[in-house]
Amino acid sequence: MSSTREYDYLIVGSGLFGSVFAHEAKKRGKKCLIIDKRNHAGGNVYCKEVEGINVHQYGAHIFHTNDKQIWDYVNSFVEFNRYTNTPVALYKDKLYNLPFNMNTFYQLWGVKTPQEAKDKIQSQIEALNIKDPSNLEEQALSLIGPDIYEKLIKGYTEKQWGRSATELPAFIIKRLPVRFTYDNNYFNDKYQGIPIGGYNKLVEGLLKDIEVRLNVDYFENREEWNALAETIVFTGKIDQYYNYQFGQLEYRSLKFEHETHDVENYQGNAVVNYTEREVPFTRVIEHKHFEFGTQPKTVVTKEYPEEWTSEKEPYYPINDAKNTATFKKYQELADSETNVIFGGRLAEYRYYDMHQIIGSALKQVSVHFQEQ
Repeated sequence: MSSTREYDYLIVGSGLFGSVFAHEAKKRGKKCLIIDKRNHAGGNVYCKEVEGINVHQYGAHIFHTNDKQIWDYVNSFVEFNRYTNTPVALYKDKLYNLPFNMNTFYQLWGVKTPQEAKDKIQSQIEALNIKDPSNLEEQALSLIGPDIYEKLIKGYTEKQWGRSATELPAFIIKRLPVRFTYDNNYFNDKYQGIPIGGYNKLVEGLLKDIEVRLNVDYFENREEWNALAETIVFTGKIDQYYNYQFGQLEYRSLKFEHETHDVENYQGNAVVNYTEREVPFTRVIEHKHFEFGTQPKTVVTKEYPEEWTSEKEPYYPINDAKNTATFKKYQELADSETNVIFGGRLAEYRYYDMHQIIGSALKQVSVHFQEQ
């Protein structure tokens, strides 16, 4: 690409998509500039060191994938540890293992064999006689029965979405993972871990020798920024890029409360879910357990789901029929662009795990540079 402009690529946003794209473009001899409205790089994987602990500032980020190519890719920048996600749920002062497995069923009913657990679940489902679930509550009950639903799904889900489970569509829960083994590993993926030293190490590796400017709002001087580069890589909200001409896309937001405690170990686990509707937060994260820390103090984060407004950070797209139809209109505009690449959860209006973001970025790089 011959360029009369200062940069080949202006990348709006320094999250994983933008960072991977910039790294790959640089490998191909392209000059990139990354701008970000936040005061740090890394997007939502950013960690802040507190009391010697890498605190995940925007909620727990646990890397997991079955794709060896992506696992090797991230480990080429920073070594990942052997952390395995084994969350527990707290309901009315009783603890239950997640995901639903034989430990959970023993805690609920005292059953010890897979057949006993299957029979218990099946008898509860049959007693309800739900033939055609019309909402999330009926769908979950028809899959798992009332005991697990009431204790471990209902309150948590209603907090996440900010509305009653009977008001949520059934399609949100297509299936519920149930294991008839004594296995508390939350993910089925072959590869899982946390970067040793935190996610900032991964981002620093990706952005090595790439110019990054922070505290920059792209939309305040959009034309000036666009004039700097041949191609724009946009990772922000796609509706904002098009001046909300078809209306705003909707999200759920989150609020994080970080607390430092003068104890070595606060809850004994990295992730504890609070599944009662009456408890306002959904989970408490104790960050030191992600890296097997032994610091004298500890940092925990309470995570509160919130209704999203334009002043709040968007986290989870609400992929209902109305928003999906609106997004398709924006996507049609994006597809017609010749010098703008849209990528990431906000630009693509879909929820991504970290490995999926990296995979998407690598694929878009390959397509863009016409590689096989």
